[in-house]
Amino acid sequence: MSSPSAVLLAADTELPEPVAAGWQLILAALVGIAVIVVLITIAKVHPFLALVAGGLTVGIVAGEAVPDVLESFTDGFGSTAAGVGILIALGSMFAKLLADSGGADEIVDTIVGHASPRMLPWAMALVGAIIGLPMFFEIGLVLLMPVIYLVARRSGLSLITVGIPALAGLSAMHGFVPPHPGPLVAIDVLGADLGTTLALGVAVAVPTIIVAGPLFGKLAGRWVVLPVPTTFDADPEDTLVKTKRPSFAITIFSVLLPVVLMLGKAIAEIFISDDDQIVRQVLDVLGTPIIALLIAVVVAMFTLGRGSGMDRDTISKTTGAALPAIAGILLIVAAGGGFKQVLVDSGIGTLLADWAKEANISVLLLAWVLAALIRLATGSATIATITASSLILGLVDGLSSGELSLVVLAIGAGSVFFSHVNDAGFWLVKEYFGMSVGQTIKTWSIMETVLSVSGLIVVLLLGLVI
Repeated sequence: MSSPSAVLLAADTELPEPVAAGWQLILAALVGIAVIVVLITIAKVHPFLALVAGGLTVGIVAGEAVPDVLESFTDGFGSTAAGVGILIALGSMFAKLLADSGGADEIVDTIVGHASPRMLPWAMALVGAIIGLPMFFEIGLVLLMPVIYLVARRSGLSLITVGIPALAGLSAMHGFVPPHPGPLVAIDVLGADLGTTLALGVAVAVPTIIVAGPLFGKLAGRWVVLPVPTTFDADPEDTLVKTKRPSFAITIFSVLLPVVLMLGKAIAEIFISDDDQIVRQVLDVLGTPIIALLIAVVVAMFTLGRGSGMDRDTISKTTGAALPAIAGILLIVAAGGGFKQVLVDSGIGTLLADWAKEANISVLLLAWVLAALIRLATGSATIATITASSLILGLVDGLSSGELSLVVLAIGAGSVFFSHVNDAGFWLVKEYFGMSVGQTIKTWSIMETVLSVSGLIVVLLLGLVI
């Protein structure tokens, strides 16, 4: 099968025709992105409002009527909220159950407790990846920091040597693997298959975590030497007192259940050709993202909730408490979908597709570059994913399911490129590790860059055989 990096693709004929001259559309896109950057980084406006302003700017500069721009934006907002919002809410509920039940602590203590000092960075990378599978990066970081401190102190290893692998695991899951918002939005925009993307995302994440985690962490630990903070010293012991934890096996089963269900759907589509077969129909239903995550949340109420001694009221409060925290995320993602739709309806994606065809540009490389540039400009991996997906939309017509998934992963790799001062995650890492801005750039920012570039390399290599 030919690689998407080698295939020249015509613009999707179903995409809208450009509403203005090429230079005007490019100017509209650049001005719109610039408005978002300035509002977020300088004016400190909430990303939701910045995306609304950016979408209006694109349409107006492109010469569209304001009512048409508003219609495009609201259409994109609604479809994105409908397609991704339920998944984010269910994922957040599951993550809250995992954290409050002590299941996340059980995973950490079991894996780290069986690792030798030499293997601790590798164990921390595994912990970061497992915790990062169902959790948002920020939640996973807050959860892991007490463990990172404790492991660094007890092992005598550098805080950076222990911490960077955990951050690499968290970040890779956030950028490459559904049901995180970025990959989900790219899958939705480009029409990729979720199960295939999930399987390939894990395949891409593993080597990138190894390179950006334990290997780079060892080097970064020599560049930056930090004292271990005492902020959370008592937390792991406190957790043991607070709750009866679910077992390691039950916790892992709960975490991997939605992943297995979604992979089962993808495998069934490959090996069971008859849509009328009962097995195929059952796996298709169970592997649908909403159904898979809904099942996972219901199961987790018993395995994690009841398994840790929670009563019905506590479980209800725990799942309910997960929702207010993600309201901002949902609005940002939906507004990003509105911004995306304005770009699509103006014909910018069609124009870019035509130019890429004439210039013989690799669709995988172009997807990565666009995402990386927007990530540098806005500081948001999710916004980078949404915008790059919309700009690359005209290049994916005719691609196979596997090739579409690789485009999603190339965008995911670009979306985590070089986190710096306009990224909230940069400041979160800086404060938790007690680093200066320069030290954070030499560790966290470079780690993100290594993760991004190595992810692109793995995607390109997979593109040779898919």
